[in-house]
Amino acid sequence: MSLPSPRPAPQQPPRDLPRLMTTPPILAMTGISRRFGDVVALQDVSATVYPGEVLGIVGESGSGKSTLLRMMNLEDSPDSGDYRLAIPGAAGNLFDLDRYRRRMLCARHVGIVYQNPHLGLLMGHSSSGNVAERLLIAGERRFAVLGGRAREALDASEFPLERIDARPIELSGGMQQRVQLAKAIALEPALLLLDEPTTGLDVSVQALVLDTLKRLQRDRAITMVLVSHDLGVIRTMADRVMVMRRGRVVEEGLADQIFQDPQHPYTQALVHAKL
Repeated sequence: MSLPSPRPAPQQPPRDLPRLMTTPPILAMTGISRRFGDVVALQDVSATVYPGEVLGIVGESGSGKSTLLRMMNLEDSPDSGDYRLAIPGAAGNLFDLDRYRRRMLCARHVGIVYQNPHLGLLMGHSSSGNVAERLLIAGERRFAVLGGRAREALDASEFPLERIDARPIELSGGMQQRVQLAKAIALEPALLLLDEPTTGLDVSVQALVLDTLKRLQRDRAITMVLVSHDLGVIRTMADRVMVMRRGRVVEEGLADQIFQDPQHPYTQALVHAKL
């Protein structure tokens, strides 16, 4: 099976959020609840993401934001809830899919960058081999295409191509995140999920990774969901913000609104602590 050609990047990706939100959402989750024993990880959480926007999800550790992101990547199922994506082959509630169909759908249409690169990379394989693995899962078997697409994705993530054969275990944390990013965007995903992608990196490296993400979003109009406990990261990247606490969404709105005029006491405390 051959892979589709990369979609041409629009010259001026839309950034008029009110206009974007008049289109149907690419992602819609409703009533997501999940318990782990006596611990409530998510309680009746709903979320929408519109084509071309960046949704930021912020909250302290244990707020449920990473659990929600794993649900978006179909790595886990809720106790109750509905999940729909407006992409080819994704009819109905995606939590009803079996494990194989979940894997294939996400391999082709959803990219993810984990906080811990060990979750997203084969640390003993080459950087280009890691990207090629995603293409293989999606059905590509032509060697020349695998190599070319892997190189293209690594270059887009601003990975130094002279180190294309280096194994992630030999790379710095920032370079490992770039390999993860290349792997995530190799198939031009409809949705890119980012789970604390700059946590643990030096401030200067964080800035470089965020610059790369902003350029990719601008040039390719990639729809992103970004999870972080760092309000500075969220403010830099997000169009809209969801604030989570103890498994619930306590506030949601445009990024400027959340940071300039937070309404919920928890959001006010987060913003004032950052300031």
